[in-house]
Amino acid sequence: PEECAVFHCRDCWTVLGDSLQLCGQEPPGLSVLICFKVTSDVTWEDSLSVGLDGALVGCTYYLLSCRSCGLALGFSLYSSDSDLAYLRGLFCFFKNSIMCYLLKHQKTIEASKVNFPAVTLKE
Repeated sequence: PEECAVFHCRDCWTVLGDSLQLCGQEPPGLSVLICFKVTSDVTWEDSLSVGLDGALVGCTYYLLSCRSCGLALGFSLYSSDSDLAYLRGLFCFFKNSIMCYLLKHQKTIEASKVNFPAVTLKE
């Protein structure tokens, strides 16, 4: 594909995943990349967190972090209202926590500055 990228931890450059695993559009109020598969260097705690404000208010989720440096990378929803139900069980990377290496252009750029082609989940 034209816009292939590898996702890296912003702090330690550990490989976290790639754009071939993107599977959904970013919901309003959340600046995330949604993936259905990540590398083994993405870990999550056994305990659930509860969203107290913002777009995740009332949701329960597992906090994702980098195995190498411990940086909080995003979340994986466990329960939510119907608006975010399609994200349950997927891996949502905070765009401000990751960098993207663009294969075609051989350069690294902040995830918040990359526009990937539209991807939608099939029901």
